Amino acid sequence: MTVRPRPAAAALLAGLLLAGSPGCRPPGGQRTADGRLRVVATTSLVADLVRSVGGEHVALSALMGPGIDPHLYRARESDVQRIADAGLVLYNGLHLEARLGTVLERMGGRIPAVAVADGIPAGLLLAPPEFAGAHDPHVWFDVSLWSMAAAHVGAVLARHDPENAAAYGAATGRYRRELETLHEWVRAQAALVPESQRVLITAHDAFNYFGRAYGFEVRGLQGISTAAEAGTADVQSLARFVAERRIPALFVESSVSPRTIEAVQEAVRARGFEVAIGGALYADALGGPDSPAGTYVGMVRTNVATIVTALRGEGT
Repeated sequence: MTVRPRPAAAALLAGLLLAGSPGCRPPGGQRTADGRLRVVATTSLVADLVRSVGGEHVALSALMGPGIDPHLYRARESDVQRIADAGLVLYNGLHLEARLGTVLERMGGRIPAVAVADGIPAGLLLAPPEFAGAHDPHVWFDVSLWSMAAAHVGAVLARHDPENAAAYGAATGRYRRELETLHEWVRAQAALVPESQRVLITAHDAFNYFGRAYGFEVRGLQGISTAAEAGTADVQSLARFVAERRIPALFVESSVSPRTIEAVQEAVRARGFEVAIGGALYADALGGPDSPAGTYVGMVRTNVATIVTALRGEGT
């Protein structure tokens, strides 16, 4: 990845790193006037996780809103101030946030910054060979792994705000039970798709954890990061695969341009087979707050309904 924060933001972030201790931060408060812990989350997915576990006891601010691609996100000066004022920063980790994530890792004890993916045992992480020895960061697509991340967030919040530890523990338990129910629902829905048709083709390889957990073969045109562009050879190779396997549907993503998948569709058509665009999936970000995909649970349900409907040949 070569994405970097804007120069002014990068300089301010570097200043935070050189501050040396929490006492040397720029002016601000780690808590609000009513005593709530200020928490900054990077992505909309992490923010939803913090909201589900922290509830009314945290003052939550998200750097990236709905539909924002974290692979390409550039830090702003306002982000730096929010980070400087935070009592806790939570980010996905595993290089999802590119340069911003690297900066947060380097902050160490200066500003408490924790990767939610640290709650998932390393043995459960995927490390595709094309990602140069790094782990696939899209852990939320296996609901059971995201439940582990929820437990980690609950423990981190309790450590930084011990007065509300019992509330965090109770909320974590409730949320993990909800996720357990969701995990079983996804498994049941996946079973509705004939095994030969459980092939999920999207713009980039965000769905490998989904495939492993729920029995789908996954193909992504751009690899794990959206920073790389797909070439003509990639398009033709995928088109050949789709035509030979007679895959009924391809999927675009809410935070990625549809043009590459549309190019695959045209290349498949040139080979004499008609493949449908099965719908848009939410990959690296949630939908708008008033949409069905505005929460993690809603996003998973929306994606699964879209996938199952299209791959069963219904409504395409």
